[in-house]
Amino acid sequence: MRSLTKAEEEVMQILWEVKESNVKEIISHMPEPKPAYNTVSTIIRILETKEVVSHRQKGKGYIYFPMIEKEDYSSNSLNKLMTGYFDGSFKSMVSFFMNKNDVNTTDLDEILKMIEDKKDKS
Repeated sequence: MRSLTKAEEEVMQILWEVKESNVKEIISHMPEPKPAYNTVSTIIRILETKEVVSHRQKGKGYIYFPMIEKEDYSSNSLNKLMTGYFDGSFKSMVSFFMNKNDVNTTDLDEILKMIEDKKDKS
């Protein structure tokens, strides 16, 4: 799966949320200042080239929809991050985030509970 730029991810976030949309509706979900119609249209065409978005015709226009699930993209992105920056070590990645960010004890307790729940299901 090819990486997406920040602008492409922003459009994908909207499409994942609304399921399908035309360019005008996508723009309406974007924060101010709103990008130009042609800018978003170009981003959509690039996303189609990357095969993460497709379209169907509706009248004279197109309705765009995601071809990949958000969870699949998230998983792929996380794996690339872990491989590229942490030598594929989940432990190193977690350690990095714990050391660089203030992780409170409540968050740690919840993480440990999730790990225990995962162990119990295995």
